[in-house]
Amino acid sequence: MPTRIKLQDGEYRLVEDPFTTIGDDAGLPPGDVIISLTRFQTEGDQLLSEGRKVGVRLEPAEEVEALVYDLPRIALVAVVFPKYRDGRSYTAARLLRERYGFEREIRAVGEVLREQAGFMARVGIDAFSPADGSTPEDWARATHRQRHVYQRAADRRTPAFAERE
Repeated sequence: MPTRIKLQDGEYRLVEDPFTTIGDDAGLPPGDVIISLTRFQTEGDQLLSEGRKVGVRLEPAEEVEALVYDLPRIALVAVVFPKYRDGRSYTAARLLRERYGFEREIRAVGEVLREQAGFMARVGIDAFSPADGSTPEDWARATHRQRHVYQRAADRRTPAFAERE
Protein backbone atom coordinates (compact mmCIF):
# COMPACT_ATOMS: atom_id res chain seq x y z
CA MET A 1 0.00 0.00 0.00
CA PRO A 2 1.36 3.48 -0.83
CA THR A 3 2.44 5.80 1.97
CA ARG A 4 2.48 9.50 2.70
CA ILE A 5 3.91 11.79 5.37
CA LYS A 6 1.18 12.86 7.80
CA LEU A 7 1.15 15.19 10.79
CA GLN A 8 -0.39 13.22 13.66
CA ASP A 9 -0.37 14.25 17.31
CA GLY A 10 2.24 16.92 16.60
CA GLU A 11 4.69 14.55 14.86
CA TYR A 12 5.36 13.78 11.20
CA ARG A 13 4.94 10.06 10.48
CA LEU A 14 5.00 7.79 7.47
CA VAL A 15 1.52 6.29 7.26
CA GLU A 16 -0.29 4.04 4.82
CA ASP A 17 -2.53 5.72 2.30
CA PRO A 18 -5.95 4.04 2.05
CA PHE A 19 -6.90 6.20 -0.96
CA THR A 20 -6.36 5.41 -4.63
CA THR A 21 -5.88 8.41 -6.91
CA ILE A 22 -7.97 8.00 -10.06
CA GLY A 23 -7.70 9.91 -13.32
CA ASP A 24 -10.75 11.23 -15.12
CA ASP A 25 -10.70 8.51 -17.77
CA ALA A 26 -9.93 5.56 -15.47
CA GLY A 27 -12.47 3.14 -14.09
CA LEU A 28 -13.30 3.26 -10.41
CA PRO A 29 -11.72 0.59 -8.23
CA PRO A 30 -13.38 -0.50 -5.00
CA GLY A 31 -12.51 1.44 -1.85
CA ASP A 32 -11.64 5.01 -1.05
CA VAL A 33 -10.65 7.27 -3.95
CA ILE A 34 -9.24 10.69 -4.76
CA ILE A 35 -10.82 12.15 -7.88
CA SER A 36 -10.68 15.46 -9.73
CA LEU A 37 -13.09 18.27 -8.93
CA THR A 38 -14.72 17.77 -12.35
CA ARG A 39 -15.30 14.08 -11.72
CA PHE A 40 -16.53 14.77 -8.19
CA GLN A 41 -19.12 17.20 -9.54
CA THR A 42 -20.53 14.51 -11.85
CA GLU A 43 -20.00 11.29 -9.83
CA GLY A 44 -19.47 12.44 -6.24
CA ASP A 45 -23.01 11.87 -4.98
CA GLN A 46 -23.00 8.31 -6.31
CA LEU A 47 -19.61 7.49 -4.75
CA LEU A 48 -20.60 8.95 -1.39
CA SER A 49 -23.92 7.09 -1.42
CA GLU A 50 -21.93 3.84 -1.82
CA GLY A 51 -20.32 4.56 1.56
CA ARG A 52 -16.89 5.35 0.17
CA LYS A 53 -14.57 7.99 1.53
CA VAL A 54 -13.94 10.43 -1.29
CA GLY A 55 -11.09 12.90 -1.66
CA VAL A 56 -11.06 15.70 -4.20
CA ARG A 57 -7.97 16.79 -6.15
CA LEU A 58 -7.98 20.57 -6.54
CA GLU A 59 -5.84 21.99 -9.34
CA PRO A 60 -4.33 25.48 -8.88
CA ALA A 61 -6.69 27.12 -11.40
CA GLU A 62 -9.81 25.69 -9.72
CA GLU A 63 -11.78 27.68 -7.17
CA VAL A 64 -12.03 26.43 -3.58
CA GLU A 65 -15.53 27.87 -3.48
CA ALA A 66 -16.70 25.09 -5.83
CA LEU A 67 -16.23 22.66 -2.90
CA VAL A 68 -17.71 24.67 -0.05
CA TYR A 69 -21.17 23.07 -0.10
CA ASP A 70 -19.68 19.56 -0.15
CA LEU A 71 -16.85 20.02 2.38
CA PRO A 72 -18.71 18.23 5.22
CA ARG A 73 -18.91 15.10 3.02
CA ILE A 74 -15.35 15.11 1.66
CA ALA A 75 -12.68 13.05 3.44
CA LEU A 76 -9.71 15.02 2.14
CA VAL A 77 -8.67 17.69 -0.31
CA ALA A 78 -5.48 17.11 -2.31
CA VAL A 79 -4.06 20.46 -3.44
CA VAL A 80 -1.84 20.13 -6.50
CA PHE A 81 1.55 21.84 -6.80
CA PRO A 82 2.41 21.44 -10.51
CA LYS A 83 5.66 23.42 -10.14
CA TYR A 84 7.53 24.67 -7.12
CA ARG A 85 6.98 28.26 -8.34
CA ASP A 86 3.18 28.00 -8.42
CA GLY A 87 1.77 29.20 -5.10
CA ARG A 88 -1.97 29.12 -5.79
CA SER A 89 -2.41 25.89 -3.83
CA TYR A 90 -1.09 27.62 -0.71
CA THR A 91 -4.02 30.02 -0.98
CA ALA A 92 -6.47 27.16 -1.51
CA ALA A 93 -5.22 25.37 1.62
CA ARG A 94 -5.37 28.49 3.73
CA LEU A 95 -8.91 29.27 2.57
CA LEU A 96 -10.00 25.71 3.35
CA ARG A 97 -8.60 25.91 6.89
CA GLU A 98 -9.27 29.48 7.92
CA ARG A 99 -12.28 30.69 5.96
CA TYR A 100 -14.23 27.46 5.53
CA GLY A 101 -13.15 25.62 8.70
CA PHE A 102 -12.17 22.38 6.93
CA GLU A 103 -10.68 20.16 9.64
CA ARG A 104 -9.95 17.00 7.70
CA GLU A 105 -6.81 16.18 5.74
CA ILE A 106 -5.36 18.64 3.27
CA ARG A 107 -2.71 16.84 1.25
CA ALA A 108 0.02 18.40 -0.91
CA VAL A 109 0.61 16.45 -4.13
CA GLY A 110 2.66 17.06 -7.25
CA GLU A 111 5.99 18.88 -7.15
CA VAL A 112 6.17 18.84 -3.34
CA LEU A 113 9.68 19.62 -2.11
CA ARG A 114 11.18 19.69 1.37
CA GLU A 115 12.11 23.37 0.96
CA GLN A 116 8.38 24.18 0.89
CA ALA A 117 7.55 22.26 4.08
CA GLY A 118 7.45 25.25 6.42
CA PHE A 119 5.19 27.25 4.15
CA MET A 120 2.87 24.30 3.58
CA ALA A 121 2.53 23.62 7.29
CA ARG A 122 1.81 27.31 7.98
CA VAL A 123 -1.22 27.32 5.65
CA GLY A 124 -2.68 24.15 7.15
CA ILE A 125 -1.48 21.35 4.90
CA ASP A 126 -1.08 18.28 7.12
CA ALA A 127 -0.24 15.45 4.70
CA PHE A 128 2.40 15.32 2.01
CA SER A 129 3.43 13.17 -0.92
CA PRO A 130 6.98 14.49 -1.40
CA ALA A 131 8.52 14.37 -4.85
CA ASP A 132 12.06 14.47 -3.46
CA GLY A 133 12.06 11.28 -1.35
CA SER A 134 11.96 13.12 1.99
CA THR A 135 11.49 11.16 5.18
CA PRO A 136 9.23 12.24 8.06
CA GLU A 137 12.35 13.32 9.98
CA ASP A 138 13.51 15.47 7.05
CA TRP A 139 10.05 16.98 6.86
CA ALA A 140 9.92 17.75 10.61
CA ARG A 141 13.30 19.52 10.46
CA ALA A 142 12.26 21.52 7.40
CA THR A 143 8.97 22.70 8.93
CA HIS A 144 10.77 24.14 11.96
CA ARG A 145 13.79 25.57 10.14
CA GLN A 146 12.73 29.14 10.95
CA ARG A 147 12.52 29.74 14.68
CA HIS A 148 10.28 32.79 14.42
CA VAL A 149 7.24 33.56 12.32
CA TYR A 150 5.89 37.04 11.71
CA GLN A 151 2.14 36.62 11.32
CA ARG A 152 -0.61 34.35 12.52
CA ALA A 153 -1.51 31.42 10.27
CA ALA A 154 -3.33 28.10 10.25
CA ASP A 155 -0.49 26.36 12.12
CA ARG A 156 -1.20 28.56 15.17
CA ARG A 157 2.47 29.29 15.86
CA THR A 158 3.02 32.33 18.05
CA PRO A 159 4.27 35.27 15.97
CA ALA A 160 7.46 37.10 16.98
CA PHE A 161 5.59 40.27 18.03
CA ALA A 162 3.52 38.24 20.52
CA GLU A 163 6.61 36.46 21.86
CA ARG A 164 8.15 39.84 22.71
CA GLU A 165 5.22 40.88 24.88
